[in-house]
Amino acid sequence: MATDPQRQRDEEQFNIMPEEAPFEEGFNIKTLWACLFVGIVMLPGAIYLGLVTGQSMAGASEWVTIILFLEIAKRSFIRLRTQELIIIYWIAGGLVAVGGRLGTGAQTYGGPFGGLIWDQYMIQSPAAEGLARFIPTWVVPAMTSSVYAERTFFHRDWIAPIIVMFTGMILGRAGSLSMGYVLFRVTNDIERLPFPMAPVQARGATALAETSSKQEGWRWRVFSTGTCIGLVWGLLYVVVPTLSGIFLTDTVQILPIPFIDFTAEIKSILPAAILGIGTDLGHLLIGFVLPFWVVVGSFFGATISQLFVNPILYSLGILHRWSPGMTAIPASISNRFDFWLSFTIGTAIVVFLTGVGMVVKALREQRQKRAAGQAISMRLEDLPKGRGDVSIAFALGIWALSTLGFIILCRILVPKFPWYIVTVFGFVYTPIMSYIGARMIGLTGSPYGASIPYIREASFFLSGYRGTEVWFAPIPISDYGSQVAVYKQLELTHTKFGGLVKMSALTLVILFVCSLVFWQFIWRLAPVPSSTYPFVQKFWPFESTMQTMWIKSTMNPTDVQGGAVGIALLREIIKPEYIFTGAAFGGLLYGLLAFFKAPTLLFFGFVSGLGAWPHFVIPQFAGAMLGRFYFQKRFGEARWQAYAPILLAGYSCGMGLIGMTSIAIALISKAISQVVF
Repeated sequence: MATDPQRQRDEEQFNIMPEEAPFEEGFNIKTLWACLFVGIVMLPGAIYLGLVTGQSMAGASEWVTIILFLEIAKRSFIRLRTQELIIIYWIAGGLVAVGGRLGTGAQTYGGPFGGLIWDQYMIQSPAAEGLARFIPTWVVPAMTSSVYAERTFFHRDWIAPIIVMFTGMILGRAGSLSMGYVLFRVTNDIERLPFPMAPVQARGATALAETSSKQEGWRWRVFSTGTCIGLVWGLLYVVVPTLSGIFLTDTVQILPIPFIDFTAEIKSILPAAILGIGTDLGHLLIGFVLPFWVVVGSFFGATISQLFVNPILYSLGILHRWSPGMTAIPASISNRFDFWLSFTIGTAIVVFLTGVGMVVKALREQRQKRAAGQAISMRLEDLPKGRGDVSIAFALGIWALSTLGFIILCRILVPKFPWYIVTVFGFVYTPIMSYIGARMIGLTGSPYGASIPYIREASFFLSGYRGTEVWFAPIPISDYGSQVAVYKQLELTHTKFGGLVKMSALTLVILFVCSLVFWQFIWRLAPVPSSTYPFVQKFWPFESTMQTMWIKSTMNPTDVQGGAVGIALLREIIKPEYIFTGAAFGGLLYGLLAFFKAPTLLFFGFVSGLGAWPHFVIPQFAGAMLGRFYFQKRFGEARWQAYAPILLAGYSCGMGLIGMTSIAIALISKAISQVVF
């Protein structure tokens, strides 16, 4: 008991914000300028990086923006508060967003017009031969339009696609804010989940706020250490490949991006196995932050399934699509089609049922405590003063209206598709899966098991619908669970929730305008895809083949060749016996771990690792072991738990700073080359 006072003092010292600190507004004129800065400076870099390397600037652009604004503020004798910094963080994250169309594997970074860039390629791709005339003009202009030769968005043929896209953006943002708030109230205020990754951004913002007020303490020192690590690693990992492609005839990679793959080399020893190791040092630091038992479970789930179970399944003839010489990507696709896709659907059902069971249990315990007259740590009517809460009924009403808007829009665009399927997706499937995602974020920091794979495609096929329009319609299938992390970080930094709504409205407009301008500029530089953008040139043909296959599955075979291919594949890869096997295995595993009183997080981690690549789990596991058995003993538990998130935030900042520098040089070089030649 002698150590308890010391532990309490440590916890108080390393709190993000004092409990008695009032909630303050984070949105003001300073954050408005930050929003404009990200849209004008960061967005083109995000687009270019995604096209060239396939990497996202999410996580890096936020810290780069904050660092630059801090330096400007210091020289202007202006102090930036923690609340302003966390809003700036989410402004940057919201602007540097994925723009790929729902349902395709092709992700384009840099706002919604990236989705239209994908559409214009898909309709022209070799895989879409004979299909283009069936694509509606509210998706993409007809092939006879001049927009493809001119490579421009400034044409009347784009009016209908842009209106549909912008309407979907508004409805989606309203649904995300409202349902995300409801899920936050459930997971945070009722279930009291730990949210292990939320302190990363919150502590980083607090550390930088200290420098703004010229009170550089331990947070800033740890953040600076992480930044230096990110700068050094980014020099090897990002700068050399980016700049070598400009000044040399060939691109030089000191380390393969994003992983070193050993899958083809172990084919004779472990057939159908997948093995590799990620080369981004950030995965090691993520292992410092994620809950230890989640990382351990993910490690054993991934390694056992990929290195031991896959060879057994191959010997039994189950993984029949695999062939010697396959690398990780084709081997993973073939193995998922043969077994893991159906199996993980079953385990996802178990994850959902356990989540529902935990909520019911928590509510029952609260009811019993009320009946016994005991005090409850948090009640729905007992919320932090000044946080900016609204009633759950009001938030649910906003979400219901946005979902109804999606249903009406789909009914207008695709009148022949059964309306009740869209309704089920909007009012049943989306809230259920959003809750699973929110709960996984609250427990593990990542939205494991937040969706059932291919349920969208299966519903289209089984509905009996014949046509192409539904594949492009804004079906309300979303995971709003990720929004709870934003609300949690606002709470940790004592930032009023109202600023999030204002920020979302502003970023919606700026994202739309800047995405239009910069995608237009980059599209005019060179066709997308082309040799100028090597990542999309390599992967987009495969993605277009997969998407057109699904589209053809709901067409009459007489309309276009290959109409029966998607039907046959769908019937082949969804195997009910494997789904039931996965559900039975997940239930048995949960029961055994509960019987032996093992940590619940071990179960969620193991299930999330099943069928996953070991490439990124291995460095995370190494980081978890290093943090628990070395750094935690050296610094103490409370001190290390405070250090680790800030170290990761600093690393992201360092990678972003040096990455943005190299990307700026690359963009300027490409623009000058276009002007000269």
